[in-house]
Amino acid sequence: QVQLVESGGGLVQPGGSLRLSCAASGFTFSIYPISWYRQVPGKEREWVASVTSGVQWTSYADFVKGRFTISRDDATNTVHLQMKSLKPEDTAVYYCKRGRRISSEYEYWGQGTQVTVSS
Repeated sequence: QVQLVESGGGLVQPGGSLRLSCAASGFTFSIYPISWYRQVPGKEREWVASVTSGVQWTSYADFVKGRFTISRDDATNTVHLQMKSLKPEDTAVYYCKRGRRISSEYEYWGQGTQVTVSS
């Protein structure tokens, strides 16, 4: 019953901005950490950013630090990824993931949204 649905992807020029959203349902959203990952065809999936529950600490991969902002709205069960100063190398499918609270928990992934940065 857990669902994560990404949206907001599209085509943007280098230097532009996009805001991705991840709508969650089927679980107590507010107590779970949520992360964004991205993947280019033929490449390994890489971690982009995470936000914890509660205090909502955030962390970022070095290659997006200062450009991307992750946030969550527990009232609407939604996580956002605000992306600015986009580069062609940011082109990828972006996924959100529900993190584990205990080691035995399943990791749930969304289906992804395509981001293309090109002139």
